Amino acid sequence: MKKIKFRADITAVTIVIFIVCIVLVSVMLMQFRTVEQTDITEIENMRETELRTALAEWKSKYEELSTQLSEVNERKEEYNQKINDNEATSELIDEELKESNMLVGKTDVYGEGVVVTLADNEERKIEAYDLIDLVNELRYAGAEAISINEVRVLTMSYIADMGDYSYITVNSRRIQGPYIVKAIGDKDYMYSILNLKGSGFVDRSKTLGMNVSSKTENRVEIPKYDEEFEIKYMQEVTAE
Repeated sequence: MKKIKFRADITAVTIVIFIVCIVLVSVMLMQFRTVEQTDITEIENMRETELRTALAEWKSKYEELSTQLSEVNERKEEYNQKINDNEATSELIDEELKESNMLVGKTDVYGEGVVVTLADNEERKIEAYDLIDLVNELRYAGAEAISINEVRVLTMSYIADMGDYSYITVNSRRIQGPYIVKAIGDKDYMYSILNLKGSGFVDRSKTLGMNVSSKTENRVEIPKYDEEFEIKYMQEVTAE
């Protein structure tokens, strides 16, 4: 009888342990399922949130870069316009400077014109006044550039007798005969003025016994004024 009771107790304990194991396994499985479901949901939600955030960031960066690109293109067009304007302005300034240098005698020039040659002879010696008279008449006839023995003559130039009339100076350069005077301008008109009967320089000079001749040329070359300009008294007038 005791043996039968012992076995019954063992069987009951075994059943209880089996039930407890089943319960524990069930609880663990439920926990695993919950954790698995929670992790997947959180991961999916996390991925979706991250993707939305990343997409928003890229969209913002794209819009920012697009705006910057538009600004860069606008500045580029503005710079190109300024460059073109500056180039046009620079070309205009260069052209005006070139023309100004030509007018004031700072460049070598050429053009159609006349050449007048004067030389001493037994009857008449060439003096500074004769050259001044010729230069004034050429200017009256419209000469745009004048030189004497390759020395450029400007409005401020001085022509003077030196050394007891032994030689002549033009500006600070000493020159001697024969004196070759060149002038650029309307060659036919200047030639006709110089050779007017009784009043033109050539005709008058010949009457006085001077050795003088004149001719027209299609290309007369005149050198630039090679001395420094010095302005002592002139000043620019400015609006007050």
